[in-house]
Amino acid sequence: MAATLDAQTFPELLGKRFKSKLVQRLGGFVIFLSMPLYAAVVLIGIARFIETTLGIDYRMALLGVTMIVAAYVVAGGLKGVMYTDALQGGVMFVSMLVLLVGTYLNLGGPMAAHDSLTAISHLAPDALREQGHQGWTVMPTLGSPWWWTLMSTLVLGVGIGVLAQPQLVVRFMTIKSERALNRGIGIGSLFILVVVGGAFLVGTLSNVYFHQTQGQIAIAAANGNPDLIMPRYITAAMPTWFSYLFVITLLSAAMSTLSSQFHTMGSALSYDCLGKISQSGRSTLGLTQLGVGLSILVSLALGYGLPTGIIARGTAIFFGICAAAFLPAYIAALFWKGATRSGVLCSMVIGLMSSLFCLVFLHQKEAAALGISQFLFGKAYLIETHPWPFVDPILLALPASTITLVVVSQITPKLSKAHIRGCFGRLSPDLLHRGEVK
Repeated sequence: MAATLDAQTFPELLGKRFKSKLVQRLGGFVIFLSMPLYAAVVLIGIARFIETTLGIDYRMALLGVTMIVAAYVVAGGLKGVMYTDALQGGVMFVSMLVLLVGTYLNLGGPMAAHDSLTAISHLAPDALREQGHQGWTVMPTLGSPWWWTLMSTLVLGVGIGVLAQPQLVVRFMTIKSERALNRGIGIGSLFILVVVGGAFLVGTLSNVYFHQTQGQIAIAAANGNPDLIMPRYITAAMPTWFSYLFVITLLSAAMSTLSSQFHTMGSALSYDCLGKISQSGRSTLGLTQLGVGLSILVSLALGYGLPTGIIARGTAIFFGICAAAFLPAYIAALFWKGATRSGVLCSMVIGLMSSLFCLVFLHQKEAAALGISQFLFGKAYLIETHPWPFVDPILLALPASTITLVVVSQITPKLSKAHIRGCFGRLSPDLLHRGEVK
């Protein structure tokens, strides 16, 4: 569809699919507003590891990583970034596999490691157990605050939100054919199993290692900062050579993620929000580079200003906003011919506004930290009845945006049948591009 419509960015794909410049500009605005948070937590992750492993001051590490990425992202293009991703992905895969195997070897094998993890469940902090935590190998108490945090934020918030990340959609738009996409499914599935699954397993098993070597669980060994658990575990448990290899691994992961994010944010500002400003493309390129540079500066500032323990929470916030604002429109663009311009526009607005409302006034962690609800209404968050303070905004915002799309699309004018046929490849792309199909 992107090739048929000659769409270069995710917002442009939505804009051309629904024949609306406003949809494109709104999409670019949402990306430029929300994505710096995600870029900042990626920067924080690698900077914290460098701080622990190499003994470099956190602020200097953060600045250094940002400058490394900026050096080639501002000057390079998306194609060059994607070529480097292949090598970076290989480094990540091998390192995570070595880390997982090494962890099991240190702890006496998979069965012994997980038995030991089960045996120390009583050491979980009192604050967690009061919220329903029952150990690292058991689900939290059904319906407890910790159950809602795990299921609604980490499972649903991240698991659903990942489907509508703009920087990933752009990658899919560059694929040559469905055959190439199908070929990538096996490789991608194995990569996710090892890299994401390995991270979850090693993260929990670090509690066993710290208990056996230091007599305390991981969060205590990290002085209460969850962002430092993995850096300190790898530094303490793995050989020195692996610590340096993992620095390269995290740099690969950070550079792969950040480069696509910065390109997406730059094009969202210059191409989608402001539009093309010259036929030659030179001015557009310069504006895109300016947008990328501005995105880098904003992300760096957030990296300095965000509180400790923000990595997982910041990721979930960004994923949730993307899901609420983009996922219904994205699915409708690909699979529902009855979706209308007004329906998509209203859905994106409702998704964004409801996400922000939940973050500011309903969800306990963000509402209490921001203090806006406390200032306006004298309450840290508006609904104190369980479980609402622990329900992730995605469970409210995504249904709201989906229902809005369906309802408004039923009562507003449909797009022309000729345009729909063209979008789904039933008309010549040349005719569509020349504007001969209205």
